[in-house]
Amino acid sequence: MHVSRRVRPVLLYDGDCAFCTSCARALERIGPDAEILAWQYADLAELGITEEQAIDAVQWIEIDGTVRSGHEAIAAILNTAGRIWKLTGRTILLPGISWMAAKIYRLVADNRHRLPGSTPACARSPLQEKGISTNPTDYGSGSA
Repeated sequence: MHVSRRVRPVLLYDGDCAFCTSCARALERIGPDAEILAWQYADLAELGITEEQAIDAVQWIEIDGTVRSGHEAIAAILNTAGRIWKLTGRTILLPGISWMAAKIYRLVADNRHRLPGSTPACARSPLQEKGISTNPTDYGSGSA
């Protein structure tokens, strides 16, 4: 049986992305009761997270090991902050809003390289991380 030594939940973000790092610093300023850590400096195995999960989306890991990703991770960390932030976190997860929050999160995550504060590292996709080209011209036109 694995017993966690952590006393607070952890939010993992992409520390190679300046946009993600700026967002993490903004979250730190609102005072959540959580550790905010770049996944590149975390013991992913101890947290029960794969590198692919960490590359794909922000990850929230509860003390009991429960994992939430993307907009649910953002809602979870907001729920540990002050009153207005808790309300915001709960609102994100409301039926009718949660699906939209998921779409918005994915839109931002997929386009973070276009946002202020981004770096070339922000544009890497999970496929590119594995050395697989995402350029359609590398696969030909599909016609014989």
